[in-house]
Amino acid sequence: MFQHLKKLDWILIICVFLLAGFGLLSIYSFSLGRGDFLIFEKQIIFFTVGIFLMIIISFFDWRGICENSYFILALYSLCILFLIGLFFFAPEIRGIKGWYKIGSISFNPIEFTKIVLIILLAKYFSMRHVEMYRLKHILLSGFYILLPAGLIFLQPDMGSVIIISILWIGILLISGIKLRHFLILVLAGLLISVLGWSFLLKEYQKERVISFLAPQIEPLGISWSQTQSKIAIGSGGIFGQGIGKGSQAQYGFLPEPHTDFIFAAIAEELGLVGVSVLLSLILIMIWRIMKIAYVSGTNFPRLFASGLAIVLFSQVFVHIGMNLGILPVIGISLPLVSYGGSSLIATCVGLGILQSIKSH
Repeated sequence: MFQHLKKLDWILIICVFLLAGFGLLSIYSFSLGRGDFLIFEKQIIFFTVGIFLMIIISFFDWRGICENSYFILALYSLCILFLIGLFFFAPEIRGIKGWYKIGSISFNPIEFTKIVLIILLAKYFSMRHVEMYRLKHILLSGFYILLPAGLIFLQPDMGSVIIISILWIGILLISGIKLRHFLILVLAGLLISVLGWSFLLKEYQKERVISFLAPQIEPLGISWSQTQSKIAIGSGGIFGQGIGKGSQAQYGFLPEPHTDFIFAAIAEELGLVGVSVLLSLILIMIWRIMKIAYVSGTNFPRLFASGLAIVLFSQVFVHIGMNLGILPVIGISLPLVSYGGSSLIATCVGLGILQSIKSH
């Protein structure tokens, strides 16, 4: 047991603890303003469960997953069933049917679907990397992505659809897609975007994009969130206003300071110094993941580690972009930092598989 623990990437584990610590500190500050510490206590439980699973999973040999195609397909099918079940059994929360409600606990299958898709794509392309010149492999892998992405889009959760699409494109690029095929995908993506704007997107989704491109149109409406976020970030200065002293977060001007806008809340209370430490930890985490990908001797661990890095980095990029006002608000949390048990535990499960790759 101790020999196994020595083989784990402890720099990565320390980063996970510190990033979660940033989140807990910000959630504690948010709870302090409300006088209710329930979500802070729940986040501690989620993190404890996540770390426990990460360590336990690291003991299992990753080859047991890689070599069992039926097990991977079973996980994929289970995710599809859970996504379909949302339309029948999930309550509508803020216009989205994305969470199963079990007492005071909410379960979001989308977060676990992302990890399963990383496993599935890593398995698929690890067996076919020498045949990437064949268009059918791109189309078939796209079908594996399209099915869950379509179900998630209908909830509707556009943010998660974008993250899953980025994962697919990223894995294709790493696997060696031909330039001609990549350009075809880009053109198809542009066509789908135009058609989606005309026929698929709901009005509030269009309003978010319009408010991002022209925030002056409705500064007190849909643009309010990002305006308050930028105020919070700017008011943080170098050292921040202090824990529990951020006016935007504490007085309710900043919406969702524990989830979608937790970066702005951290920037307001911990300032440039706190944000610099936070971003440094994120970059170190991504670097350690990519290092495992780089030293991997076979395709599955290389593609899995790369896929996990793609998902985490894209979520970080979109979340911070939303908070800075350079991207539309699409409801993407900050991995390991934002409140949410499903996201935190699913990320730890993914990191547990990565630690298994590192130790075995």
